[in-house]
Amino acid sequence: MRLIQEFMAALERMLEKPEIEARRKEIQTLYDKYVGPYTFYHTATVDEALDALAGVDEEHRIGKIEMLAELCYSEARMYSKPESDLLLDKAYKLFDYLEHNSGTFSFDRRNKMNFIMSQKVSI
Repeated sequence: MRLIQEFMAALERMLEKPEIEARRKEIQTLYDKYVGPYTFYHTATVDEALDALAGVDEEHRIGKIEMLAELCYSEARMYSKPESDLLLDKAYKLFDYLEHNSGTFSFDRRNKMNFIMSQKVSI
């Protein structure tokens, strides 16, 4: 839980950076530090990402999936279509996975899912 709180604070700081290029570099660092290699997770499908995290114990796996979903959601704001749609689609699917498998309900997660749906991203 502490790791997720630390991650969320780092994500908030990254989003406050005014320059888009600085935010992109920072988000790559967040992927590498909290989830795994940016080069893999940025381009991986949801199934590939979940398969890669399959070897992690359940508690940490759910946390990493949550962090990956947040990274995709935040990163989508840094790109224009169609890249932003792809990232939002991935974020939605990861949030949906968490809805069904995390054992916790989150209003924040539900609001983000509703926002993504309102953007008419093909889910």
